[in-house]
Amino acid sequence: MNIVERVTNILVRPKDEWAVIEKEETSIKDLLMGYLLILALIPAISNLIAYWLIGYKVAYVGTVSGSFGYGLRQAVLGFVSPVVAAFVAAFIINALAEKFHSVKDSRRAMQLVVYSYTPGLIAGVFVLIRGLGFLSGLAALYGLYILYVGLQPIMKTPPEKVTSYFVVSLIVMVLVNLLIAALFTGILVSSPGVYY
Repeated sequence: MNIVERVTNILVRPKDEWAVIEKEETSIKDLLMGYLLILALIPAISNLIAYWLIGYKVAYVGTVSGSFGYGLRQAVLGFVSPVVAAFVAAFIINALAEKFHSVKDSRRAMQLVVYSYTPGLIAGVFVLIRGLGFLSGLAALYGLYILYVGLQPIMKTPPEKVTSYFVVSLIVMVLVNLLIAALFTGILVSSPGVYY
């Protein structure tokens, strides 16, 4: 798997790319090492640069100078959070598969989640440009579309069950991402002004 081709294809023609992915036997380890961890470096490096060298906005205060310590904590958060969230979301989506007459397969569930994270991870670079951070949120929404399109070919979900499985998967992914972000933020970041 060429990572540049995969990223391009999953972003530009997700329906066609899911048909290709469906035939692959990529292991969870290969998916993690050859794709997810590489893409997770984008928000990590972007966060380090933004929160260290560029600075960041704080409500009612304005722009605050960055610090290496805070940038490093944000980088760890940007790297670890999507990786852990992908594993938890894939586990839950796989556990729910049979309720939606889908194939229960942890490898396929991981493929579904990891590839649907692609736009959000790539858009992590927008933290470097003030005022464009909202594009990361829009990219994550596009990732949900990619997830929706992938349910039928990857999890073998019957057409009449795709929407309901998607809605439940959407709720799972949103909750998992919020909980993990809150957990890691509490552990790693706490107060930005404390770290120098």
